[in-house]
Amino acid sequence: MPVLGRPSRAGAARARDKRARLDALLRLERSLWATGLTEVAGVDEAGMGPLAGPVVAAAVVFAPGTEIVGIDDSKRLGEKRREALAQQIRARAAGVGIGIAQVDEIDRINIYQAGLVAMLRAVSALARPPQQLLVDARTIPDVAIPQTPYVKGDTLSYSIAAASIVAKTQRDALMRELDDRHPGYGFAAHKGYDTRAHREALARLGPCAAHRMSYAAIGEICGGYSDAFYALRRALDAARDATSLAAFERDLLAGRETLGDVEARKLRLLATRRRKALGV
Repeated sequence: MPVLGRPSRAGAARARDKRARLDALLRLERSLWATGLTEVAGVDEAGMGPLAGPVVAAAVVFAPGTEIVGIDDSKRLGEKRREALAQQIRARAAGVGIGIAQVDEIDRINIYQAGLVAMLRAVSALARPPQQLLVDARTIPDVAIPQTPYVKGDTLSYSIAAASIVAKTQRDALMRELDDRHPGYGFAAHKGYDTRAHREALARLGPCAAHRMSYAAIGEICGGYSDAFYALRRALDAARDATSLAAFERDLLAGRETLGDVEARKLRLLATRRRKALGV
């Protein structure tokens, strides 16, 4: 039985794990702070994958020595924990910048470029330019500040992880606003991602102004593809082994002239995924 006032062994172990995780995330920042670069910004975005809503980026700068236990890649945190950490980050950071690329921009310039635009806007929104940027897996164009991209940076860098939390919580708040503006789609629940509930709402209601109409999935869900596409899609969904998959691929090849280019590419991609899932 633990002594009153002392943490249990399990609690002490959790505390050690959190300390070790924090030290690991701070390694990049500490190395830069030690060289005199005291204004280092982590940059990340949220919302690249959904069918609806904006993409949101955040840039976060911490003064050297600032430590918030629990900061981590936003995808590893529950919603309540993310929200609590976002409040702490905003309160204790030396600077927080938010950048948003709206749906019309995503449709006009594509989602990848829109993500970069949002990141640039987040950096530009900081009260003062940082000395160094740490960016999650990207190189932001048109920025004079030295920057270093890190693949899976939100798992490697304290400030990038903090930016991922701020970007995610900011975008979630915007999706709740869109849920009020466009009821029936469930934006507050699924945040615009391609879930079954979202697909069913799209098929029932059609797209709204919050949807990314440049996404091929919108047309597919809303019945905008050819009858041949949907027939082949049903055959692919029914394929359960190598024989039935091979039969689908023969039908796809035979019917290629009745399909649009986008439809054919979509079916080939789905067939590749299906083959991998079946292990054939």
